[in-house]
Amino acid sequence: MTRGAETLCSPLPMRITMVKKRLASGETCRKCAQAEELLRSRGLWDRIDEVVWADEADPASPGNELGARFGVSLAPFFIVRDDGQSPIVYESVLKLIQERLASPPTRLESPDAVDVETVARELGDRHPSEILRWGLERWGKALGIAFSGAEDVVVVHMASEMGFPLSVFCLDTGRLHPETYRFIDAVRRRYKVEIDLMAPDAPKLESFVKRKGLFSFYDDGHGECCGVRKVEPLQRALGKLRAWATGQRRDQSPSTRSAIAVVERDSTFSGISGAPLVKLNPLASWTSGQVWQYIRENGVPFNSLHERGFISIGCEPCTRATLPGEHERAGRWWWEEATKRECGLHS
Repeated sequence: MTRGAETLCSPLPMRITMVKKRLASGETCRKCAQAEELLRSRGLWDRIDEVVWADEADPASPGNELGARFGVSLAPFFIVRDDGQSPIVYESVLKLIQERLASPPTRLESPDAVDVETVARELGDRHPSEILRWGLERWGKALGIAFSGAEDVVVVHMASEMGFPLSVFCLDTGRLHPETYRFIDAVRRRYKVEIDLMAPDAPKLESFVKRKGLFSFYDDGHGECCGVRKVEPLQRALGKLRAWATGQRRDQSPSTRSAIAVVERDSTFSGISGAPLVKLNPLASWTSGQVWQYIRENGVPFNSLHERGFISIGCEPCTRATLPGEHERAGRWWWEEATKRECGLHS
């Protein structure tokens, strides 16, 4: 084979064209500027091979012609040409980062090698997104995000903006509110992320219900029911991971969560092949007010039950709206002592 033939047979490198809009005033459109800023902040700007302008005042400008060719009317958009394949158009910079530019960790760090106490001190005063980035840079999809409530979707939102491939799971106990199921689907659609719904082990659940019925927790506590519907499915979910992230806050339950660190070693559950797990609590130092401010400012989806007086939301039979002046966890297992209002996921 000649050198020329070798060149012809070699795969072509991926080439990315960014189409930006220039307003009639001569300024760059705001969304285009934000997309460039995001790429630069991730160290990815040098992956853009060329910038083509769509001039607002010139329908014949190269960017407008590309938009007409590919059926795109809004900038910015990105055209990816890869190894002679048909061009692929991305209208979302986040989707471009996630699917074409985000690199998984080259080496998954062993949770055993992490000095969690030192890391917790170093990251203790950082923004939650920085704490989350620290974990995703080390474990990528081997770090799972546990999702169910307002705090958790804030974590999902922050992670989605970083461009890493995400691993998100949710415990489907079979007793959730209809509003919660709609909320789960809204998050799935909004962030275009697969949510792994972890259901209870069917034989164990069937045996439990036959022995105890559907509402035994009102008589002898919620521990056994949560063990079947929540704890065992969580064990299965975490058994595929090296680390996980939660939406826990210290002020959610002063008697049980006041001392949680932003990074800690999980003392209850194990990861892949029984290995230790690192647990991230990026929102540990945030208040409920900060969480809801972030949700409003960023248009983050939330469970519609929050608009009807529900603050902490679990299974339908075990959750009620809270009264004015009550603590946010007062609506969970309200017939039990306040010190027992955990389900075993974070014990």
